[in-house]
Amino acid sequence: MSEALIIDAVRTPRGIGKVGKGALAHLHPQHLAATVLKAIAERNSLNTADVDDVIWSTSAQRGKQGGDLGRMAALDAGYAITASGMTLDRFCGGGISAVSLAAAQVMSGMEDLVVAGGVEMMSYTATIGAEEAAAGMAPPLMGSLNDHLDALHPQSHQGVCGDAIATMEGISRETLDALGLESQRKAAIAISEGRFDKSLVPVTDDEGHVILAKDEYPRPETTAEGLAQLKPAFTALADYPYDDKGSTFRKQINRRYPDLQIEHVHHAGNSSGVVDGAAAVLIASRDYAEKHGLKARARIVATANIGDDPTLMLNAPVPAAKKALAKAGLTKDDIDLWEINEAFAVVAEKFMRDLELDRSKVNVNGGSIALGHPIGATGAILIGTVVDELERTGGRYGLVTMCAAGGMAPAIIVERIDG
Repeated sequence: MSEALIIDAVRTPRGIGKVGKGALAHLHPQHLAATVLKAIAERNSLNTADVDDVIWSTSAQRGKQGGDLGRMAALDAGYAITASGMTLDRFCGGGISAVSLAAAQVMSGMEDLVVAGGVEMMSYTATIGAEEAAAGMAPPLMGSLNDHLDALHPQSHQGVCGDAIATMEGISRETLDALGLESQRKAAIAISEGRFDKSLVPVTDDEGHVILAKDEYPRPETTAEGLAQLKPAFTALADYPYDDKGSTFRKQINRRYPDLQIEHVHHAGNSSGVVDGAAAVLIASRDYAEKHGLKARARIVATANIGDDPTLMLNAPVPAAKKALAKAGLTKDDIDLWEINEAFAVVAEKFMRDLELDRSKVNVNGGSIALGHPIGATGAILIGTVVDELERTGGRYGLVTMCAAGGMAPAIIVERIDG
């Protein structure tokens, strides 16, 4: 079996995902996607006619984010017309899945050069969501359910699920706030030391003027006292009727867990930030890399996907990580760096507790609480982050995983290539 090598990884800065406030919010998502596709081609002097496929992740494939952004963004980036493209959706996990599918194609010998990644303009999807809610439409995940599936696997809102899990696990708000504060502290250090600079590419307009060159979301001024004053974000949402049957997100969870009295502990300061962003990872076979003078930075060791309880939704990362470790023939002690997406603080906290991890190896440059979570792109961002950090620290193995709606999680293990 051929090896799948990571040649390079790039990402845009993450802009605040609010229209009128975020620097990127006025752009088309195709522009952000094209930005990273163009950058990765230019940085590696690619003959884009050799690109077998562009495998792209976008979660909310509606409106401007519909229509196969992988293909359209490749054309926008000036790729040869022979470079095909596709777009997938695994909710939050799509960025990892795009890279995993690219690796599988290369490892199988079917393809030699693939660009994988994703984009999400949450400023745009928030606007769509508000318009749909005003029109009386159910949230997309709930709207996908029928009565039969709803009876078998009741599903809720991710934030309400996070609160439910914290309640069930006995994890306090103070603990979650401390994790949020630590995310901000780590991110501030990483930014000040330029740890993201290797992968970061600025977003420019059509005239070449820089629109955004650094992450816009972090709040290094965050304090424990400030976090303690924030009101829980999902209390009212938990009881909002989203259909004509009086269904609510709280009722969905209580159908499976009738005695659970949910304590609401998540808020804007210990949950992932709403941002716009894109990322791309260049995957090549060893044969192609050697023939074309491409220097590999890492290799993909193993990938895994798994499903878990869709009602609680956020608990699949632990079994996904275990599955990936088993496929790689590794133990948790072999992993030098862990990236577990901070969708909500409880996800990262439970992950570290369940696997009994050394916390100094987890999300060492902060996570989505501080930096933001552009849903379809985050997985590819984290893969680039872990490769950069393995190179900076001299570590060997990194594992990336994240929860995804529907109770899923993908995971991937990469190994740094020395020299």
